[in-house]
Amino acid sequence: MSRDSRLVRDVSSFSFVHAADLHLGSPLTGLALRDPEIARRFGEATRTALSTLVTRTIEAEAAFMVIAGDVYDGEWRDNSVGLFFAREMARLERAGIPVFILRGNHDAESVVTRAVTLPDNVTSFGTRRPETHTLDDLRVALHGQSFPDRQVGENLAASYPAPVPGHFNIGVLHTSLTGRPPHADYAPCSLADLAARGYGYWALGHVHAFEVVSEDPPVVFPGNIQGRSIRETGEKGAVLVTVTDGEVSGLERMIVDEARWARVEIAADGAEDLAGLVAMAREALRPHVAAAEGRPLALRLRLSGESPLYGWALANRALLIDEMQNACHQADAEAWLEKLELDLAPPADARPLVPLDASLDLAALLGEAANDPHFREEAAGQIGLLVNKLPAGLVDPAAPFGEELNTLVAEARALLAERIAEGS
Repeated sequence: MSRDSRLVRDVSSFSFVHAADLHLGSPLTGLALRDPEIARRFGEATRTALSTLVTRTIEAEAAFMVIAGDVYDGEWRDNSVGLFFAREMARLERAGIPVFILRGNHDAESVVTRAVTLPDNVTSFGTRRPETHTLDDLRVALHGQSFPDRQVGENLAASYPAPVPGHFNIGVLHTSLTGRPPHADYAPCSLADLAARGYGYWALGHVHAFEVVSEDPPVVFPGNIQGRSIRETGEKGAVLVTVTDGEVSGLERMIVDEARWARVEIAADGAEDLAGLVAMAREALRPHVAAAEGRPLALRLRLSGESPLYGWALANRALLIDEMQNACHQADAEAWLEKLELDLAPPADARPLVPLDASLDLAALLGEAANDPHFREEAAGQIGLLVNKLPAGLVDPAAPFGEELNTLVAEARALLAERIAEGS
């Protein structure tokens, strides 16, 4: 496959685990759960996923593990997160499995300053220059460089060393490549840069979605091991890489996530009443429940389309949220509503908005008020005050308030129009 593979002679088959972006210590965001036990399970999902990964690695009799950055989400509040990681690595040590880790942008040397002594099976790549570590019994050479700081703008791969002759060479790198929005642009490089090194495999980290960027040479993002918000949907895990006669002969995903996130679009056009809408939502959720395979599932539901329930939904949002949670539980006891988004419109034949004073263009007046910069500034300030009073974790701090404000203003305008129409 790569030119280095021709240098490897008489190497028996072995496998190794490639993981990245554990983000231990990261809080789950945007999930407001009333059931304390479910909230606890979501909160512990990242740790449980790592424990599952370690168990699966031992069961697979992997020769070693590679973790390509962001073991930790940031500086520790206490040593518990470090102690947990050390405990899991000790399980691998007792199984005779070496682990090679490097630091990424979240756990760069300048970011995570606390330390817990790791077992002897763990080898960390340094930050000053690329390092090479070898497993002589397997004739494997691993090359990598950790992040000294959160912001690394240079092409680290350009200075990685030449492949070690007679070895299967692995490049370990935390990078955005040429860009993977919405991920920040760190250690940028091109696929050509990686191929030029002549390695047999590139173990990448930083991007949280699984992606085989290239098959020749194999360049892989395993994704993170646990989704932490609605921006990280679907199954999560690591990759089991099999090497035979000096070439990658197999890539197998190891799905280890403990909880899932999913977005569900529900066209509410056909729902004539609330019971019909609940039944429609329940059926739309079933495929997502099946895909989760018994895991707790956090669902963001979006109701769209022209619906006779338009005005009622705006005026009774709290009740509608409860009914959508009811639909989730009817689909599965482990399905939970993360958020409800309304994108409904009144039916085309709905009665027009007629103000008491026919000389007023009420729609135009409401539109002007909604777009008035002073009104929007005041509304944003009031929303900010409310958010600051909410418990941590209920609101995603990464969500831009501009988008949220547009949605809230549009709904407020529609609700006001509905109230005025009822009064008329």
